[in-house]
Amino acid sequence: MATAADNTTGAEGGNGIPSQEDLKLYALQQKYTEEAAKRFRADGISQFVELKDAESGRFRALGEDPWADHAALNAKETVKNGAKYKIVILGAGYGGLLYAARLIQAGVASGPDDILIVDAAGGFGGTWWWNRYPGLHCDVESYTYMPLLEETGYMPRSKYAPGSELREHAERIATQWNLHDKALFRSSVKSVHWDEEAKVWNVKITEGRGPEEKSREIEVQAQYFVAASGVLTNPQIPKIPGLESFSGSMFHTARWDYSVTGGTPEEQNLTGLQGKRVGVIGTGATSIQLVPQLAKWAKEVYVFQRTPSQVSWRGQRATDPDEWKNKIAYKKGWQLERQLNYNSYLTNAPKADQENMVGDAWTQFRAYAAIVGSPAWGIIEPTPEKIGEHIARLYRIDAPHTEAARARVDEIVKDPETAAKLKSWYPTWCKRPTFSDEYLQAFNLPHVHLVDTNGKGVDSATETGLVVAGKEYPVDILVLSTGYRTPALGGGSPAVRTGVEIYGREGKPMDDKWQNYGAATLHGVCSNGFPNLFFTGLSQHASAANYVLTIEVSITHIVHLIATAEAKVGDGSRAVIEVTSEAEEAWSMETMRRAAYFSAVMGCTPGYITSEGEASQVSPDPMVMMKKARQSGWSEGLEDFMRVLEEYRAEGSLKGVEVTPVAVK
Repeated sequence: MATAADNTTGAEGGNGIPSQEDLKLYALQQKYTEEAAKRFRADGISQFVELKDAESGRFRALGEDPWADHAALNAKETVKNGAKYKIVILGAGYGGLLYAARLIQAGVASGPDDILIVDAAGGFGGTWWWNRYPGLHCDVESYTYMPLLEETGYMPRSKYAPGSELREHAERIATQWNLHDKALFRSSVKSVHWDEEAKVWNVKITEGRGPEEKSREIEVQAQYFVAASGVLTNPQIPKIPGLESFSGSMFHTARWDYSVTGGTPEEQNLTGLQGKRVGVIGTGATSIQLVPQLAKWAKEVYVFQRTPSQVSWRGQRATDPDEWKNKIAYKKGWQLERQLNYNSYLTNAPKADQENMVGDAWTQFRAYAAIVGSPAWGIIEPTPEKIGEHIARLYRIDAPHTEAARARVDEIVKDPETAAKLKSWYPTWCKRPTFSDEYLQAFNLPHVHLVDTNGKGVDSATETGLVVAGKEYPVDILVLSTGYRTPALGGGSPAVRTGVEIYGREGKPMDDKWQNYGAATLHGVCSNGFPNLFFTGLSQHASAANYVLTIEVSITHIVHLIATAEAKVGDGSRAVIEVTSEAEEAWSMETMRRAAYFSAVMGCTPGYITSEGEASQVSPDPMVMMKKARQSGWSEGLEDFMRVLEEYRAEGSLKGVEVTPVAVK
């Protein structure tokens, strides 16, 4: 891999002699490489098991929905087997809600039975339904993250909304767009099959009925199928020897057990932790929010760390109603303007004279452009020299920030040994950045203990605790803050990501297409051979730290495709919409041209961004390299991607898309 010192730019660099800055950057990169090497494991992502796939009944039970009101849901009229819908949407989180609202607003879904929303949860909210752990709040500013604020007229109570408020907002959207009777909860879409004769999707669903009733197998038909499930949806735990033998209470943060800890998602008085020793495995974005809350109640808190997070300041504050009215929500279109303003800083592309509307720590992360793209540098040529220059530039931009982050640890944490272990040694783009004005401070408390595993993770578990480097740490309650299955699994295939078997024309599986040839889409939202099927892009799409904005970009485009196609076929006909193989291949080539831009990720410490290091492995097989390149995102960033899509929509002909009318029977 190219290094920062391979491209000298200092005073002496013009003569090919490394400057002092070059040497400093080289030493920093070497430190990053050494730290990453500690964490590489031959088993990669297989070092984890998803709760739903665990052989252990105890672990599978940890994945069950603790919040569903089964009696109330069973009392509702359920979906009839054989029912027909215009649109079936997979997912009832912010993505699914946005799809439904925008389709209704556009007049695409206007009838009472036009939409069916299917979700495994017991209600609306997606990640905000499942996650209710103490201290939970969004890490992106509420005003830019919470969807449809302009349309609902809602003012978030604080700059970073807590989980309960985010869940309430999901209900607010569902109420405003009359979606409660259009949702089938506790249900999983098992497969979708394209019916060539009827020109519809046959959707097979398993509806859960709670522990007291047998589940139902249902099949419905849909003219359109939309995969709107989230990115991090499948909780996982590490395969720690002996973990099942632990005799205390144990649960995953995505399924918090308030019967053990005391309190509720709204009133987080964790009286059940008094006098208890609590162990937390994991130090990612969840633990950064959680640990300070545990520290307020537990007798002892042990935080087991494999890789420290980079922790920046948070700056939480209540929303000022006057500021909200006169400066934030002061005009039509304010939310999109604010979202793009925020995104410009993360893509290293703010205008020279613009106001920083959000003004939080995220907007200081210029080098986050390494994974979300930037219009500042154009397309990076796939040569060692150009890739080296690009990586060096990113390291130079990032180094002052990471140095400041490590210095912040020294300023806050009083014990030098603990502070040293809490410092992150990797570029900002390698792990989801975190934000807290309480987490680092918690390690100054005498009953909060950092158990650093030097990158190895927990060695084993016993009936009474966890073992690291031969020492057992006794705990009464074990909290698994161990994240989710990587969204990059299966090369970003929508079938793999959603866990749905998708069979298109001639019964061909979508997963086979992705695995054999790599990603193949038009604009990251649809694929040849799978008519009338749409998804929110990960591959061949742009991305952003604010995932709601990414979803909104996809939805705007998909709604246009459907609405324009239906206008073309006119009344009395249904539209079959399918991208041509030529158009998706041309688009795939465009994304492949941009793959070299994202090469800086190759040097990252293992984590979900790199599929636990698997994505960093370089294969000499040209076919493997090509498939990886086809998974690339849009290297010029989300706003430039929006421009490309807007130009496509303005042209008006749905170039590269075949629209076939089907008579309505």
